[in-house]
Amino acid sequence: MSVDRADLTDRGEDDAVTTLAAATAVTYFPVAPGVRLNVRSGPGTSYPIVNVLSEGAQVAIYCQRPGTTVTGPYGTSSIWDNIAGGQYVSDAYIKTGSDGYIRPRCS
Repeated sequence: MSVDRADLTDRGEDDAVTTLAAATAVTYFPVAPGVRLNVRSGPGTSYPIVNVLSEGAQVAIYCQRPGTTVTGPYGTSSIWDNIAGGQYVSDAYIKTGSDGYIRPRCS
């Protein structure tokens, strides 16, 4: 999918994620096998669950930010991946091939 033009406005994180997706090539990363992954409204386990990803899901990561430390199939991490406006998953459950940040930090 490509977008020819993206207008930058000061309308919040949802628009920032959309603009970032339009400006960069989207790469999808697999969720750990056999896992139904909770998607939260912020970067931590204290944030409400807003969705659950099914087994075998793949996600695009638009930006990342620090949050609650979580141990999962891919190690222990305090990095949280923004997969859509206001939706975060722990990087410990996403196979990114790295223990560190792979995308810009969310603003």
